[in-house]
Order: sequence, then structure tokens, then C-alpha cells
Amino acid sequence: MKLKLFMITLLIASGLTGIAYGHTVDAVGKYRVEIGWMNEPVVSGETNAIEFYVSPLLPCPEISEPPKCAESQEFKNGIPDLKKTIKMKLIYKDENIVLPLSPDHNIPGKYYAFVNPTVSGFYQANVLGTIIDTPISLSMHPPKVDERSHIEFPEPADITVTQIIDGHTALIEDVSEMQESISNLEQNQTSDTGYIGVGVGFIGIIIGMIAILKSKRN
Repeated sequence: MKLKLFMITLLIASGLTGIAYGHTVDAVGKYRVEIGWMNEPVVSGETNAIEFYVSPLLPCPEISEPPKCAESQEFKNGIPDLKKTIKMKLIYKDENIVLPLSPDHNIPGKYYAFVNPTVSGFYQANVLGTIIDTPISLSMHPPKVDERSHIEFPEPADITVTQIIDGHTALIEDVSEMQESISNLEQNQTSDTGYIGVGVGFIGIIIGMIAILKSKRN
């Protein structure tokens, strides 16, 4: 649920801000294509998406090279209904993944390929399929993915493995102490007092869990 809400937020934000700086533009036949990261600057370890735009390429009598002609134009009158005919293969060194396109329901011709780039560096996006009746097999390069730790301040946001282990160990120790206390109460106290002791034990366990959750947030 949280991931869905996050994606919806990103979609709304990108729709309001328009085309971001740093996108790559090219031409395929009679079409102008454009890609770029939805959320910039893009950093490793965060859910993001590659935006993909397709629109008609207008004639450029004064510009002979199609890519330069495409760069001189803006996205306009986008081509809809390409979700089933185009895929995006994202490549990093020797690894790749094929990402489906999700259309922007408010902007025809604009699509998203959601991904979480886990490593910083340069990625290659291969756009494969057909634009109506025009085949497309194009390699494009979105801006570099930066290292997440370079923009975290004052400390890294993620809880470390050591913190998880320490918190787990502390919780187990607390539970063991509570169990011992409960056993002592059951042996030495009345039945009612024993139930009270059990209640206190559960409260102690809950407090321990809350303490661990707080340590994760910090």
C-alpha cells in the first residue's frame, strides 16, 4: 500500500512539473522520443521511474539530422495506446531487466517504467517494439544514478544490520526476563496477582517493541 501511494505521489508531482531537465531526445522514423528519470536527482536505493514520451516528429527543413531535429522540438500531441507494443529493457553492465510501460492517464503519449536502481552509475535503456506501424529498437541513456549516501545528512537513513541484530537481542533478553518474572509470580503469588504479573509482562514486551521501532526511525 505504501509503495502504491508513493508511486501515485510521484506521478502527480511529475505531471505538475512537466518535462524535467536532463532528458534524452532522439528520432525514430516520423516520431520524436524522449526519456529521463521522473524524480531528479535520481539516487540509488529509491523507487523511481523512467519517463518515456512519444510524439510526432515535425519536419525540420533547416536541420538535416533527425536527432537534432527532434531536440529542437518539444513534446506535443503524444501518441497514446503504446503500452502493449513497446517494452523497455534497462541494462546495467552485465545485468538487465525488461520493464513494462504504464501510461500517464492525464497526458497521452507519456509513459512510465517503474524501477528501483539499487546501484549508482550509468544505465542504458533499450526501447523495443513498434510505434503504430514503425519498428523501434533504440538505445538511450538517461542521466547518471548518484550514490544515495552522497546526499544523506547528517547520517544514513537506513537502519544497519548491526542495529537490527542488537535490537533483536535486547528484545529476546527482555522477553526472557519477563517470562522468568511471570514464572516467579505464578509460584509465589495468588492467582489474581499472577494474572497481573502476566499483564505487566506483556506491557513490558510492547514497550520493548516500541523502543526498537523508535531506534529504526532514528
